[in-house]
Amino acid sequence: MAGEEAEGAERMDTSPELPQTPQRLAAWWDQQVDFNTAFLHHLAQLVPEIYFAEMDPDLEKQEENAQMSIFTPLEWCLFGEDPDICLEKLKHSGAFQLCGKVFKSGETTYSCRDCAIDPTCVLCMDCFQNSAHKNHRYKMHTSTGGGFCDCGDTEAWKTGPFCINHEPGRVGTAKETLHCSLNEVVIAQARKIFPAVIKYIVEMTIWEEEKELPPELQIREKNERYYCVLFNDEHHSYDHVIYSLQRALDCELLEAQLHTTAIDKEGRRAVKAGAYAACQEAKEDIKSHSENVSQHPLHVEVLYSEVMAHQKFALRLGSWMNKIMSYSSDFRQIFCQACLIEEPGSENPCLISRLMLWDAKLYKGARKILHELIFSSFFMEMEYKKLFAMEFVKYYKQLQKEYISDDHDRSISITALSVQMFTVPTLARHLIEEQNVISVITETLLEVLPEYLDRNNKFNFQGYSQDKLGRVYAVICDLKYILISKPTIWTERLRMQFLEGFQSFLKILTCMQGMEEIRRQVGQHIEVDPDWEAAIAIQMQLKNILLMFQEWCACDEDLLLVAYKECHKAVMKCSTGFISSRKTIVQLCGHTLETKSYRVSEDLVSIHLPLSRTLAGLHVRLSRLGAISRLHEFVPFEDFQIEVLVEYPLRCLVLVAQVVAEMWRRNGLSLISQVFYYQDVKCREEMYDKDIIMLQIGASLMEPNKFLLLVLQRYELVDAFNNTVATKDQDMIKQYNTLIEEMLQVLIYIVGERYVPGVGNVSKEEVIMREIIHLLCIEPMPHSAIAKNLPENENNETGLENVISKVAIFKKPGISGHGVYELKEESLKDFNMYFYHYSKTQHSKAEHMQKKRRKQENKDEALPPPPPPDFCPAFNKVINILNCDIMMHILRTIFERAVDTDSNLWTEGMLQMAFHLLALGLLEEKQQLQRAAEEEVTFDFYHKASRLGSSSMNAQNIQMLLEKLKGIPQLEGQKDMVTWILQMFDTVKRLREKSSLIVATISELESIKNDEITHDKEKAERKRKAEAARLHRQKIMAQMSALQRNFIETHRLMYDSTSEMPGKEDSIMEEESPVIGDSSRIALGPKRGPTVTEKEVLTCILCQEEQEVKIENSAMVLSACVQKSTALTQHRGKPIDLSGETLDPLFMDPDLAHGTYTGSCGHVMHAVCWQKYFEAVQLSSQQRIHGDLFDLESGEYLCPLCKSLCNTVIPIIPLQPQKINSENAEALAQLLTLARWIQTVLARISGYNMKHTKGETPTVPVLFNQGMEDSTFEFHSILSFGVQSSVKYSNSIKEMVILFATTIYRIGLKVPPDELDPRVPMMTWSTCAFTVQAIENLLGDEGKPLFGALQNRQHNGLKALMQFALAQRITCPQALIQKHLLRLLSVVLPNLKSEDTPNLLSVDLFHVLVGAVLAFPSLYCDDTVDLQPSSVSSSYNHLYLFHLITMAHMLQILLTIDTGLPLAQVEEDGEEAHSASSFLAEVSQYTSGLTGCGVPGWYLWASLKNGITPYLRCAALFFHYLLGVTPPEDLLTNSTEGEYSALCSYLSLPTNLFLLFQEYWDTARPLLQRWCADPALLNCLKQKSVVVRYPRKRNSLIELPDDYSCLLNQASHFRCPRSADDERKHPVLCLFCGAILCSQNICCQEIVNGEEVGACIFHALHCGAGVCIFLKIRECRVVLVEGKARGCAYPAPYLDEYGETDPGLKRGNPLHLSHERYRKLHTVWQQHCIIEEIARSQETNQMLFGFNWQLL
Repeated sequence: MAGEEAEGAERMDTSPELPQTPQRLAAWWDQQVDFNTAFLHHLAQLVPEIYFAEMDPDLEKQEENAQMSIFTPLEWCLFGEDPDICLEKLKHSGAFQLCGKVFKSGETTYSCRDCAIDPTCVLCMDCFQNSAHKNHRYKMHTSTGGGFCDCGDTEAWKTGPFCINHEPGRVGTAKETLHCSLNEVVIAQARKIFPAVIKYIVEMTIWEEEKELPPELQIREKNERYYCVLFNDEHHSYDHVIYSLQRALDCELLEAQLHTTAIDKEGRRAVKAGAYAACQEAKEDIKSHSENVSQHPLHVEVLYSEVMAHQKFALRLGSWMNKIMSYSSDFRQIFCQACLIEEPGSENPCLISRLMLWDAKLYKGARKILHELIFSSFFMEMEYKKLFAMEFVKYYKQLQKEYISDDHDRSISITALSVQMFTVPTLARHLIEEQNVISVITETLLEVLPEYLDRNNKFNFQGYSQDKLGRVYAVICDLKYILISKPTIWTERLRMQFLEGFQSFLKILTCMQGMEEIRRQVGQHIEVDPDWEAAIAIQMQLKNILLMFQEWCACDEDLLLVAYKECHKAVMKCSTGFISSRKTIVQLCGHTLETKSYRVSEDLVSIHLPLSRTLAGLHVRLSRLGAISRLHEFVPFEDFQIEVLVEYPLRCLVLVAQVVAEMWRRNGLSLISQVFYYQDVKCREEMYDKDIIMLQIGASLMEPNKFLLLVLQRYELVDAFNNTVATKDQDMIKQYNTLIEEMLQVLIYIVGERYVPGVGNVSKEEVIMREIIHLLCIEPMPHSAIAKNLPENENNETGLENVISKVAIFKKPGISGHGVYELKEESLKDFNMYFYHYSKTQHSKAEHMQKKRRKQENKDEALPPPPPPDFCPAFNKVINILNCDIMMHILRTIFERAVDTDSNLWTEGMLQMAFHLLALGLLEEKQQLQRAAEEEVTFDFYHKASRLGSSSMNAQNIQMLLEKLKGIPQLEGQKDMVTWILQMFDTVKRLREKSSLIVATISELESIKNDEITHDKEKAERKRKAEAARLHRQKIMAQMSALQRNFIETHRLMYDSTSEMPGKEDSIMEEESPVIGDSSRIALGPKRGPTVTEKEVLTCILCQEEQEVKIENSAMVLSACVQKSTALTQHRGKPIDLSGETLDPLFMDPDLAHGTYTGSCGHVMHAVCWQKYFEAVQLSSQQRIHGDLFDLESGEYLCPLCKSLCNTVIPIIPLQPQKINSENAEALAQLLTLARWIQTVLARISGYNMKHTKGETPTVPVLFNQGMEDSTFEFHSILSFGVQSSVKYSNSIKEMVILFATTIYRIGLKVPPDELDPRVPMMTWSTCAFTVQAIENLLGDEGKPLFGALQNRQHNGLKALMQFALAQRITCPQALIQKHLLRLLSVVLPNLKSEDTPNLLSVDLFHVLVGAVLAFPSLYCDDTVDLQPSSVSSSYNHLYLFHLITMAHMLQILLTIDTGLPLAQVEEDGEEAHSASSFLAEVSQYTSGLTGCGVPGWYLWASLKNGITPYLRCAALFFHYLLGVTPPEDLLTNSTEGEYSALCSYLSLPTNLFLLFQEYWDTARPLLQRWCADPALLNCLKQKSVVVRYPRKRNSLIELPDDYSCLLNQASHFRCPRSADDERKHPVLCLFCGAILCSQNICCQEIVNGEEVGACIFHALHCGAGVCIFLKIRECRVVLVEGKARGCAYPAPYLDEYGETDPGLKRGNPLHLSHERYRKLHTVWQQHCIIEEIARSQETNQMLFGFNWQLL
């Protein structure tokens, strides 16, 4: 490499003389006649030298050289003066109106649903934030790259096209400044320079010769230097390429990775340099190695080094052009002109077209820059955009074909630019008129799809390639873009060209009509399921295009009629085979029909009929325009052939019916899937719905009996209604019944479904309202579910928001779940049980829900059809189907079979449908009678239904049959419906009988009255039944509870003993409270209240046996989890020593940076049962294939009952009852003062020291200067205040204690377990203190009382933890505990000289208190006897330890007081305020004036009270669970006023805390002096910044903005600190500290203990001791992580206005912060439940291949 550089440097010197400075060079160029030649000559010399080292380039140096020797001279030449000044002037010369920002992959874009012309109109983040659309209904999307911001484009927006920055005329005198800066000279220079630059860029970019340069650039002697260049493709994965490179080039993994990353990003990379032969060999090697891995070899070429250099520079020149053009519109226009000029005398097209045509051959990096060039030039100037679009359409076919055979993504293909042009309404119209772009696109489609045509010229996509078809969809999309906005003005030319395009489109539909025909498999199952996806996918792609074509046609009556004629012709052409086939005769009820002999169950049938369906769509639109009457002018009646038109859609519906009847089972899944999509919301508009419409057209134009005969014939049911079926085969009967049901259903749809504008008199809104009503009749639904079930139009809108408020009420969500819409009462009347868009399950669900609802409201259960809207005139005759002979025959036959006991050719479902049809007929007749005179109404359903079926003796009419049906017991459920129909018969009969209208209306009223009377009777009957049922229920309930009481009486004992059972609320407090007076609710000192203990009998959750908890019994344990926590830290992100080898955990920093928390889920097991269970878990996990959810090495398991993650167990040890004899206590009080107690303790300690140091005379540390007789305090005097023998625990309890203590040590310090380590007891005390602090903090945060609101699991956990900590001391050597105690006490008793005692301000005193209290009994141990302090002594020990430490804490608070806080002023001269002032004055003497003197007393007192409360609350919790003394009432309820005094009384403190110092002044003063004189403490005071102030601040998750787009904005400005490119990143926000990290990216991985971890996991280790909550900003997902390899997703706290989260921003609605959800997330963290959440979620979503959390 060094050689290469030296050679390069040498060449730089030997270049021929050229003017040295940029100005001179520019001037020299100006003098040349031909700028082009001079410029190329200059490049030919310099470019190969600047871009010499391609393998390992020094990018900065290259850039600097190019700037110096090429770009600066060019700019001088262009402007004729210092370019920097000119560009600066131009910059300020007024804003452009177009934004034109090009999107990178992953950027957020916004579209406005109110104002955008179509969904492709988008804004970039900055324009959106500054636009009016911010307050509209916008949508957020993630760009796939390559789009373009439409701000400033007036054609893209209905309103608000400009954001603030791009508003025209915003800069005062924009117009004039613009012109004065670009003078004619500059423009003339640009006209000279630009063509040369552009020509060079194009020539070099599309240069094909690998070994040679163009002649004008060959001016040097040729060097023999080549590169082997590897190109990017989409076939090979990263690993393939790395593997091939390592093998072929024999290089390191790291180098291969570097190459591969560069290839993926840039599109190509030189991987070897050298002579031609060497490079050629490398090329062959790479190819052969890559063929081993995948069938496509990698694309490798050998390029001459200078070609490579010039190509690289050409792109750099392109970026420079981009920059220059961004300054002025004139530059852009000159550039566009230069690109569009065709060279005279050359057959080449213009430059821009050459670039377009070469696009598919270019590599990624080149494409990106060239597309940006087009964006920043052509697309910024409307006139040139049009010219560019015309060039684009000229070469459209070729470009699309090349794209289809290319393998690069759509986003970097030139074809992706179509959306920028085709969606502009004026441009689209221009392209249709001038270039007939619709035909161009459809012909392109026909040319790229011929490989899929079969011999009948129909498509057949068997064995298709998904990738290739996916590329064809892009062409279909372009068609959608062209049609997306309908023209308002039609010129003759536009009409002509559009029709030509439509005819061309019909050719595609002709190839689809009847494609992929299938035949029913009989006998044996199909071997291979055919490919069905491609055909359905194309159908989905075409759905909106078909609708748009129909809409365009409907713009104009004549156009519509011509289109109809063309479409009709195409359908007829496709039906020739059918028209010529054999015929057969069908007869029934005296009617005959001659029809083609065709059976769906035997012949070929296809589900794809786009032509027939388009015709149906056009017919409906004709009906809407009222132009049906003119149809015969275009399609004569004799050519219309309605039977042919109906035939194919009818076959399709029959096929669906036969699939439901399981006749096509042997055709496999592919048919079932096709039928599913046929009726699914994504396709149904242009498939199923149109088939129903086509049948309605048939029914309106054919004779009704003939139509029904045709339907019966195609459903193969003529025999079934001829009564000739005499089968006993159950399967056949079931099949017939299903087919009859399906046919009746279709008949109901033909007559009853009128909610299509053009079929019935309805508006679009009513149609949507009806869809919504029927969806909500199934169940209340969230907004997204409703939207998903409604069809979208071409603008992706469903029209849901405009109407939903009319039919439904929105119910807001709670803390979890989502908001739902519930149907309004008044909309229920529109429920139609046979709604044609219900699937089978939806139908039964809706029917069940509605019947249930009516039952609850005590109404009858009939669900008759709602009165349908009127048919449009064109469809009026459809109704006659109900009224014809064959329909009556069908209905009568069904009823007769139901009445006949022997017949099984009927089902209840079939009857229901028959009732529905009857009801429709009666409703229709009633409506017609109410509207017109009786003689005018020809619809005589009533008469036909009342006629007798035959002339025989026992003939019955329909009414008689219905009366009989009422009596059939199996049809109990249908009784109400039958009654309703009979009443309806009655009503119609009365309307018929009264001949005049007036009388009719009166009788109508009467009939209504009669209806009501019968109705009321029924209602009364129902009410009576309901009442009887209620009384019966009451009676049964009474009996039950009597039995229960009886049971409880007999098993009394069992119920009493279970009061402590986990899961039940603890009842101790309440039970005992009446006995204990308030005076005895004191935890410390001689007045200590009694311990409340009671017999605890617990049940093991594993073996279900009970056992009493006693210290001599075998152990019972609580499942628990110990974890590191930073929930209370005052110093987030404080560096943590990842291995705890050297840590000394005895003292806790006051900033509580890292604690160890122990939580329990409160479930109890026998220790033995637990051990068995744990071993079983270990065994089963060894047999599992995939990794475990939990880490067995660390002792993790899931609680067998609640599945919480646990990693240890806490032994349950009962409270030792302790009674204090009050006389003794009083007597002792006289004797044992604080001073005396301290002396005794010091004597005892020095005695131990003497023992350990063997025989030297002890020096008792002297506290007071008066010479008190030393002899009074000797080694044993501590015992004289009362001792008792030590508690004896059973071995099993001891084992469990040791096990649990070791776990705390192992997890808290992250070290291997070692039960003998001296730090084990320290960790026990530390976790006790920290857990209490965490729970106190949580209760305070939620504003709950200290004792009354503890959860059961917290209560049981704390109780077990404190009793365990007491017992833990006994399992350690007492000398060790004494040593720890000595160090703890030396914090508050400075006389004890112990090594490295921290100063008072750098230690958390609550931890000291817990440690000291728990370790204190070790002072009573003796070699010979095992002793512990008696109740009285320990009460004094606790009292004095607590008082001492409290005094130290008060000093701590006052020394670190923050004088800047706004506290509410309390009365100035209270007693407390005086004490405070005098106390601080005293202290400031000792601290040589470092404490603030001028602080008023009331402020000091208020600060002290605030600061000390958390400590007092913690102490109260600690002593309560240690000693079991009932706390005062005020701490059980939520009274903040009484809390402080209650705490003081419970802890034996005066409410004015300064009285403590006064009471013990003689003892306290020397202590104060010693404490304050500590040099380390004074040092802390001097550096004010580092001290922790009290009360400590409560941690909460960071504040999030209310509007989610603000977060997206933050993310868009995020730059990864470690990589320079702006490729797509995954910015992730830490909710603990607000840091934004670059997740899931190689650039930010770290190595921890030899493993690679992602940025988030690494951050979590430091920020949350491994536990953390992140928000993935671009996806709006919350992620919880723990440790290195565990995590889970959690619902984000952002909801849209419908109360739903939007993971992945799929829906893109505006999102706002839900404070309740965020609060819940905060609570999960503060309760230390993150690990639990993760474990639970992993248990429910056990994936075989999980997400690799480690690299997050």
